[in-house]
Amino acid sequence: MKEVITTKDAPAAIGPYSQGIKAGGFVFVSGQLPIVPGAGKFAGDTIKEQTRQALKNAKAILNAKGYNLTEVVKTTVYLKDINEFGEMNEVYAEFFAQDCPARAAFEVAKLPLDAKVEIEMIAHK
Repeated sequence: MKEVITTKDAPAAIGPYSQGIKAGGFVFVSGQLPIVPGAGKFAGDTIKEQTRQALKNAKAILNAKGYNLTEVVKTTVYLKDINEFGEMNEVYAEFFAQDCPARAAFEVAKLPLDAKVEIEMIAHK
């Protein structure tokens, strides 16, 4: 059985998808852009500012169902420019300091709203 996750602590979905889905012991967090909840704009223009906000948004969705970052088993990071990987990784390490989840990160041709980064997660209890 699946359960839709909705929280005001992360940006509302901008299309026909859910912020997240809980299914069994898993939580699937949709790709999060660096939009500040309630403000409708990006947290900043740099990859570091945008990565930090995207991760905060994903964390808020996890928290809405009682999950936290230590339960994340997989992330996918979509980057507008792979040359900014190192700066993104510095911020990412602030959120995942040990027992890090599996991860894929790659450059894509374009992200929604011309963001620099989008991050999705899978967590399990």
